[in-house]
Amino acid sequence: MKKALIICAAGMSSSLMAKKTTEFFKSKGQDIVLDAISANEGGKMIEKGEFDLYLVSPQTKMYFNKLKETGDRVGKPVVNIPPQAYVPIPMGIEKLANVILQELPN
Repeated sequence: MKKALIICAAGMSSSLMAKKTTEFFKSKGQDIVLDAISANEGGKMIEKGEFDLYLVSPQTKMYFNKLKETGDRVGKPVVNIPPQAYVPIPMGIEKLANVILQELPN
């Protein structure tokens, strides 16, 4: 199983995106699970290295460089989520799933 973590401002919208995207992957027979956390905890979670991929939500992109530095230091990928892939409608969920599939390490 692959795991990805969305880092968001408060974790509210990201929790919804994580749930819907996990359901999307399940419906496609892919074993990829998403979770979500607030930006305050993001750096600590990257340092723990428990996830395969870390995704920074559009509203927290101001923290991206710092989070990316942490990811580079521990050997974990950290990427920005494009705004069009952060909409809890089927098209947005599919775009987020595509970003994850492109960025997940093998």
